[in-house]
Amino acid sequence: MQNLAQTPLNDLDINETERPTMPHLENATDIDRREGRHLAAIHRHYLSEMKQIAAVLERIKANDEPSDALRDIILHSDMRKNFEVAGTICGHQCRVLKMHHDIEEHSMFPTLAAQGHAPLTKVVEKLRAEHLVIHELLNRLGAISEILANNPSATNFENAYAVFFKLRSSVVSHFSYEETELEEAIGLYLDGI
Repeated sequence: MQNLAQTPLNDLDINETERPTMPHLENATDIDRREGRHLAAIHRHYLSEMKQIAAVLERIKANDEPSDALRDIILHSDMRKNFEVAGTICGHQCRVLKMHHDIEEHSMFPTLAAQGHAPLTKVVEKLRAEHLVIHELLNRLGAISEILANNPSATNFENAYAVFFKLRSSVVSHFSYEETELEEAIGLYLDGI
């Protein structure tokens, strides 16, 4: 297992150029593909939450008065309170994404890898490698969120902001790759999600 804890933030990369592709599965049907697209629906929920967090962080960074929709999330326009709330919602995101990846790692991926289909196994291995990078980013976001909640300074906010947006771009790319490459396999080998 890779130790990414000492890797600088800018060097944490899911290496999109090294992604293997999955050929179409001969036996996959339209029903299999439709069942496989359920993963995309689950991902959209996570991405929606990340979009909300991103909006909150952007508002805090710009020192803008929040819209009515964000006012309930941010609670107050006071910068210290905003930083504390940002730490809390970033920490929540860490827990939710870790749970999602744990389910994939312990249930979905082993079943797919056991199919004996070499290209599918390579895709699963790549997805697992990407999980390592994303988990490191989640660990860092969790740590900086806790620091931010306890010491809401501009520097700690900037650090949380940088980690969150690195995580967000990695997750968006990872989800897209996973949805595309596993769509047929999920329906065919897992009978959907």
